[in-house]
Amino acid sequence: MKKKVLIADDEFEIRNLLRLYLENDGYEVCEVSSGDKVSDALKIEHPDICLLDIMMPGKDGLHVLQDIRDVSNIPVIIISARTADAERILGLNLGADDYVTKPFNPLEVAARVKAALRRVSDSPSNESKEELIEIGDLQLDVGKCYLSKAGEPIELTSVEFKIMELLMKNPNRVFTKQQIYEYAWGEDFIIADNNIMVAISKLRSKLDDDPSKYIKTLRGLGYRFEAR
Repeated sequence: MKKKVLIADDEFEIRNLLRLYLENDGYEVCEVSSGDKVSDALKIEHPDICLLDIMMPGKDGLHVLQDIRDVSNIPVIIISARTADAERILGLNLGADDYVTKPFNPLEVAARVKAALRRVSDSPSNESKEELIEIGDLQLDVGKCYLSKAGEPIELTSVEFKIMELLMKNPNRVFTKQQIYEYAWGEDFIIADNNIMVAISKLRSKLDDDPSKYIKTLRGLGYRFEAR
């Protein structure tokens, strides 16, 4: 069954270009031209991933992203003309899995769509074998893609889950940004260090009020999960 991509962008030329490349890669594509239409598209089309512009008529993309995260954990890739680091960080903090700036190479976008969907399809929830990792008060159910702290669930994006899986399976081991990016994003080259730093920052805020309690930064080396 074909995976379905929702494109939310007010520019017809961009939607048409992305549709051409994505359909050529075997995806089914649906599209909307304003932020107000995304919610209905999610309910009717049930897409597997969303490519989301920020500056659209009606509800802007950042508010749309918050709405998506209220009801769905599908991968969301922001495609925006806003190139400032602050914009990228805000989008990732609100729950985007990736951030691509315009103008873009459509082949790169198609590759990122493939990588994001692969993260979901390769997640252990699609495997018969289950694994439970317990370190201190944290419990990671690899089979169900579920993280809890002292019995309370912690909501994670697919990228955040992959990072936690890597770190908790290898406590006290140091991982470079490159290694984390390859494992969590499914790509062998780093597009932006900010993506990793924001993802780690978000994880820390979800895990504890003390940002260094679980995930330690080793300056110039990388990150490690500290088993207590």
